[in-house]
Amino acid sequence: MTSAAARARRESIVALAQDTGLAGVDELSAHFVVSPSTIRRDLALLTADGRLARTYGGAMALTAPAETPLHRRTGEATKAKRAIAALAATRIAPSAAILLDAGSTVAALARALSGAVEGVSVTTPSLSAVLELTGADGVHLTCLGGHYRPLSHAFVGPLAEAALERMTFDAVFLGTDGVSPEFGICEADAEQIRLKELMARRSHRVYVLAHAAKIGAAPFHAWAPWQPGWTLVTDTAADPAQLDALRARDVEVLLAEPAVD
Repeated sequence: MTSAAARARRESIVALAQDTGLAGVDELSAHFVVSPSTIRRDLALLTADGRLARTYGGAMALTAPAETPLHRRTGEATKAKRAIAALAATRIAPSAAILLDAGSTVAALARALSGAVEGVSVTTPSLSAVLELTGADGVHLTCLGGHYRPLSHAFVGPLAEAALERMTFDAVFLGTDGVSPEFGICEADAEQIRLKELMARRSHRVYVLAHAAKIGAAPFHAWAPWQPGWTLVTDTAADPAQLDALRARDVEVLLAEPAVD
């Protein structure tokens, strides 16, 4: 007979998987203070009931959460995003050639760059970044074309990829919907992830900008794996255990301190 505690735990596992997209055995074991074998039995039962789908090392929700439009994300964690943007800007040298991804945190970096770095060349698929830098002194601006995604206010697809194949950059600053030590960085669809991976390959340094709520989150199922030498720029509210797991994968971690009112 299944106990009430076990039933409640399994309902919580389903809820966590729906919130984050993925649920790992080790994370669930620590969260519920039960053995990994107990979690594996829970996942097996939930999979048999058709409520989760098994993955290597865990399970995932059968239905991914809806992607939030960029204009709604822009108003979230604004202090953390400004602090992350300010810290990331210190890694940009005068006259550098940089690549800015889509996303609200990267758009905050574009805003921070205006008039702050001399002679920088910026290439981006993001209309938000273009609007932030239009008319900015000392910025040479190039916009990648392609298929327009209204949810992210950015261009993706073969045309953007073809243009990137003919360029190289000193650094790229990537946005993301979630950060996992195990899986990498995630986005809502494969086109976005394909573009991020190509951006990273064409750049000497790779920076991932993500505020604390995204660290350990896995809302979608399209992933770009971590590569040695990448840098995560996040804020001081991020989970220390998640950050330690990232460092163990040779990811540099930079912590920004949001302003206090």
